[in-house]
This record gives sequence, C-alpha cells and structure tokens, in this order.
Amino acid sequence: MSTPTDEVVRYGDTPDVERPLGRSIMRGMLNRCPACGSGKLFRAFLKPVDRCAACGEAMYHQRADDLPPYIVILVLGHVVVGGFMLTDMAFVLPVWVHLAIWTPITIITALVSIQPIKGGVIGLQWALKMHGFGGHDDEPEDYDVPGRQA
Repeated sequence: MSTPTDEVVRYGDTPDVERPLGRSIMRGMLNRCPACGSGKLFRAFLKPVDRCAACGEAMYHQRADDLPPYIVILVLGHVVVGGFMLTDMAFVLPVWVHLAIWTPITIITALVSIQPIKGGVIGLQWALKMHGFGGHDDEPEDYDVPGRQA
C-alpha cells in the first residue's frame, strides 16, 4: 500500500526539477503553467504563451497538435451518442428535435472542453520532458542507414 510520503516517481534522468505527472496535467487543465502553477498557460483561446510570465519556463516548443481534438472527439462522441440513444429509448421524438437538442450540446461541450484538454496535454509533455521541455533538442539525430549511400 502506498502512502503520501512515498518517493515521487521522476521522469527523465536528472533529479534537478520534480515533475509529478498528475500535478502537471492538473495545472495545465486549470490554464496554469505546469512548472510553477501560477502563470497563465494561454494568451488566446488555444494559443499558448511563449514563456510563463511568472517563472519564465519556455512553452513555445510544445507540440500538442492533434491530440486534444482527438481526445475531445473520442470522449464527446461516446457521451453524445450514449445520451442520444438513451433519450431515444425513453422518448419517441422526431429527428429534428434530437438535432435541436444534441447539436448545441455537442458544440458547446466541445468548445468548453478543448482548452482544458490542450492544457493537460501540454502539462503531460512538460512532466515527461517531451518536445524540448527537458532541455534537449527534439530534432532527430543524423544516423547512417545500412545500405544507403550518401
């Protein structure tokens, strides 16, 4: 059984900065810098800041790209289809009524959930030192491919 005093699991090879995964994701979901928890993460709706105003942590190299919309579609699709099916079983309604009910719910819920999910993905990347958050270059290194001539 684990207790709160157990050693924190560290990701990466340097013990210089503690980067707990859950805390980093939660800070990102709350629109806060995953490093310090006090600076804002977004300067516009889905545009992250280049650097945290509070601690100076660089955020410009984050690569959230397609994962947040994918997560929103995956979760929201299951919830909306399940809700539609449950209401269709309980109440016999015409299709236009279902469209009038479920279309606004889907759009509003997607818009409300995309920013926290993107913040959580940025927090995940920061905690795992992905895409430049670990202080290393994210570009692939040059290597020799067997059988290929330069």
